[in-house]
Amino acid sequence: MKVADIPKISRLSTAEKILFVEDVWDSIASKERIPMPESHKAELDRRSAKYQNHGGRLLSLKELQARIEKRK
Repeated sequence: MKVADIPKISRLSTAEKILFVEDVWDSIASKERIPMPESHKAELDRRSAKYQNHGGRLLSLKELQARIEKRK
């Protein structure tokens, strides 16, 4: 199903569409829990262990922006 298939949704403003999507998401989330795939859990565990064992250094916004600019 696409937005274009529902004319009332197509006519909503961007802000109204965002609120609509939030409402739809909330209605899904309140009904059931979606299980986390084992691959996602394993990746989270791996990242957590890496952080716990090696600590970490957070980047400032300027440092992050500089790294992004270097990649361009």
